[in-house]
Amino acid sequence: MEIKYLHTMVRVKDLEKSMAFYALLGLKETRRYDSEAGRFSLIFMAPEGQEECPVELTYNWDGDDELPSDSRHFGHLAYEVENIYDMCQHLQDNGVLINRPPRDGRMAFVRSPDNISVELLQKGDALEPAEPWASMENTGHW
Repeated sequence: MEIKYLHTMVRVKDLEKSMAFYALLGLKETRRYDSEAGRFSLIFMAPEGQEECPVELTYNWDGDDELPSDSRHFGHLAYEVENIYDMCQHLQDNGVLINRPPRDGRMAFVRSPDNISVELLQKGDALEPAEPWASMENTGHW
């Protein structure tokens, strides 16, 4: 029996903030579905060249008072990056809190505006430990 990965869905409270966050990670909108009757939008975002593996941002037009919370979310999204230090610096320079810094040159965690945990993994072997990341403490939860 065959199985094919389609997408991961996360609920978002502020569509523009969420799209901006995922754009910082390098994702681009690949398609959108707006339902006037259902009063929601589905925005699919993926890294260039990987459109077959998108994250689906589900936005309820009339609000979603339960967000942001961890109650209806899941473990995390994970993305491989060319250089974890450069990506973390880019995110930090744009106001994203690095919850779990890449002290090991391999892994970091951040959170989206909707409290979705996002794991960043270094492509290939871990980079050599480097400052300021090597001595940076965790902030919040991830």
